[in-house]
Amino acid sequence: MNRAVRGSDGRRWTLKTNIEWSDPLQVDEWELDVSGGRSPGAVMGTVVVVMIGAFLVWTPSAVVVPGWLILALLVLVLFFPVRWLVRRPWTIIADTPGDTDEHPPERWVGVVRGALTARQESARVARNIELYAEPDMNGALQPVE
Repeated sequence: MNRAVRGSDGRRWTLKTNIEWSDPLQVDEWELDVSGGRSPGAVMGTVVVVMIGAFLVWTPSAVVVPGWLILALLVLVLFFPVRWLVRRPWTIIADTPGDTDEHPPERWVGVVRGALTARQESARVARNIELYAEPDMNGALQPVE
């Protein structure tokens, strides 16, 4: 998503929001430096699918399976993939070419998780640029040289 914003000092800013399909390094840097990787999730997903398959295959033909049970199993199987998709990291970039007078070019970059959070943060950054001529230093975006 691209958005043009005019700052209070007259500079033209471009605000870009992009989804990241691979985790940027700065998103994963927090207090735990040991990660199990993706294999535990894949193993648990496989176990759940095998158990549901066994449940459906070994059900006697005389047993009537209610529709809500099938729907509940489908929700169980799709919960984590949908959560993974919705909580992907988004990169927000605010940059300006500057002007010929006193303002140099600037570039601010930040990463947030989730589409709704990215939209809210991008609106907050746009509002800060309109009011204060630059993004909030205490927000998700930080200046980059």
